[in-house]
Amino acid sequence: MKRFLPILFIFNFCTLVAQNQMWRSFFSYNNIVDISQSGNRVYAASESAMFSQSLTTSELKTITSVDGLKAETITAIHHSSVYNKTLVGNDNGLLFVINADNTILSVVGILQETNIPSNKKKINHIYEYEGKAYISCDFGIAVFNLSNSEFGDTYYIGTAGEQIPVMQSTVLNGTLYAATIGYGIRKGQLGNPNLNDFTQWDNEISSGNWQNVISFNNQLYATDGSNIVYTIQAGTTTFFTQVSSTITDLRDVNGFMLITSLNRIDIYNNQLILLSQINKANVSDENFNFTCASIINNEVFIGTNTKGLFTAQLNSLSFQNITPDGPLRSSIFSLEKTPNSLWAVYGGYNYQYVPDVSEFGLSKFSTEGWLHIPYEDVFGARSLSDIAVNPNNENEVYIGSYHSGLLKIENDETVILYDQNNTGENGLETLVDSRYPGYISVRINSLAYDKNGNLWMTNSLIDKPLKVLKSNGQWQSYSFLEVSESIKQNNYGKMVIDKNGTKWIPSEKNGIIAFNETLGNKFIVISEDSGLPTYNSRCVAVDNRNQLWIGTVNGLRVVSGIDRFLTETELTANPVIIMEEGLAQELMYGQVINTIVVDGANNKWIGTSAGAFLVSPDGQRTIFHFTKQNSPLPSNVIYDIEIDAATGEVFFATDKGMVSYQGTSTKASGDLNNVYVFPNPVRPGFDGDVNISGLVDKANIKITDIEGNLVYETTSEGGTVLWDTRAFGRYKVASGVYMIFIASEDGTETKVKKVMIVR
Repeated sequence: MKRFLPILFIFNFCTLVAQNQMWRSFFSYNNIVDISQSGNRVYAASESAMFSQSLTTSELKTITSVDGLKAETITAIHHSSVYNKTLVGNDNGLLFVINADNTILSVVGILQETNIPSNKKKINHIYEYEGKAYISCDFGIAVFNLSNSEFGDTYYIGTAGEQIPVMQSTVLNGTLYAATIGYGIRKGQLGNPNLNDFTQWDNEISSGNWQNVISFNNQLYATDGSNIVYTIQAGTTTFFTQVSSTITDLRDVNGFMLITSLNRIDIYNNQLILLSQINKANVSDENFNFTCASIINNEVFIGTNTKGLFTAQLNSLSFQNITPDGPLRSSIFSLEKTPNSLWAVYGGYNYQYVPDVSEFGLSKFSTEGWLHIPYEDVFGARSLSDIAVNPNNENEVYIGSYHSGLLKIENDETVILYDQNNTGENGLETLVDSRYPGYISVRINSLAYDKNGNLWMTNSLIDKPLKVLKSNGQWQSYSFLEVSESIKQNNYGKMVIDKNGTKWIPSEKNGIIAFNETLGNKFIVISEDSGLPTYNSRCVAVDNRNQLWIGTVNGLRVVSGIDRFLTETELTANPVIIMEEGLAQELMYGQVINTIVVDGANNKWIGTSAGAFLVSPDGQRTIFHFTKQNSPLPSNVIYDIEIDAATGEVFFATDKGMVSYQGTSTKASGDLNNVYVFPNPVRPGFDGDVNISGLVDKANIKITDIEGNLVYETTSEGGTVLWDTRAFGRYKVASGVYMIFIASEDGTETKVKKVMIVR
């Protein structure tokens, strides 16, 4: 019985997505997972995006989620020069076809195949032969017709027809060979019309875990996960060569055989003469491993796991790095926007606050591009989780490490790592775990400056978890034990400090802890008894109406009037109730909320595990809900959100990459000298809002027609007001010139603008 993958595909024409003009992408290309080539172009893929370079002009082109390449995790690529298509495979079975006109086709046949378990759909390799792409997957081989971009047969090639991992395939003398895990090297005759019947497959090698198989110089070569390459003939393996480390890639390309191992690349010509051995020291003195390599016109291209793509002429081996500029990693844990730059860290912790102790550095993005501080320069600090920039000195930056302490940076150079050894008895502390004597972990998070220039932070899982590095360089600690005994064994999310100096601290076990040392170390705890849906709170934000917005792992709450902390002993958190299809609903009910940011118009950006939401100042209207499915977001898991107060650009850090959206709300100005209105004129067919920006906070805006009839009035919350071109929300106003009268709250400043509307 024939077995076909369903011919299911979704067209995603990136050239037709008008909203993408509002988006920018910021992906890392440092971890090269695969390389392909045409006659004059090289193609390389990282985990979340890809790029290509012309060999004739050196023109570099990136392809990301903004272009429609919404990858899960890229695992294999192949460019077909015959059909001028690039295939991009993912670990969940999703296949992208990038056409010559730059349209991107998402082919979901493997992804949506119900007979294949979700954990066995990974695409491992793509091999082209006579108009078909043989796609090696964790379940077998899927055949893809390159002419019409449709799936054909599926081969389950286990000895009893079971689904088995196929790592790579090749064709030699009309026979399709497959390197498998646990089942040796299997083979089937391509001329056999019943090859989808597992009984038509034979063993070339009956057992073993084979990672690679290629046909080169009319001979099979294969690797078994070690550092040895074998020749295969008549079911017999013969030693060919041994390299110095584990082999990561084996391929034949343009008359060469390339053996890529972790620290060396061996290049053979078709007479099996070893032309070149490239060691890591030949390429760079940086720390990396080789992942794959290719050759085009005697130019070698080498992919690495942390430093991107290198290239050199085969006869010179003078390498240059051609990786597109980007962050160190696509998965960014935390962001911090300053007037002139954007800082990013990659470590952090998981849902249970377990530190990620991988060796990552940190990055800074500005108009000059990306600047990186590598792990080698951060004094061994791991799990970098939060960022604070001195509001009085943008060149002084602190990074909280959720394992190693507090890192200080001055003028883009690391200065010192504060920990339990150099901050005195009132400074930072390591947690104590009786199960692991001598274990050191100084878990610093939640950095925030107060108005006096003091840097506050939390130090998790100790008795005095609230620390402050004062502007005079002195340290001080505060205990939470008088509030609750359980607080000493707690983890903390990112705090905010309000205008009164009150610290609002989300915690894993105790809800929100509010503290103000100037009021006799006053505490108030907002917990489930105070209206929270769960104790486990993750984030807080204070809006322009002095309301505290609280994000938890189970929904959203709001505390009205933060000034009440000064006079009251208890505070209550309430849900935001909205009407949805005539029914009262709780805004963000049950959502895991990771971050909340207030924009210049007092709207709230809410980052969740289900995408990013923009809601109106009172939460009654959802303005946007961006997801991977309806926007260039590369993932629905939003780790952090930052806003450029001057331009309104919104940055979204996700587990798959960072993108930005050109928002419209800006921070309030100090005066009305720079008020501007856009678009102006409003042309026929425009269905968006008119933006009135450059406002002072609480400015009164009145819009009238040319005869003086009032059509709209509002008060700004921040630096921007949006007008939907309707008369008090009822009907769209007619064509004409409309006057915009602006006055500051006290009436001392005024401005008049005009906007023309053409229907």
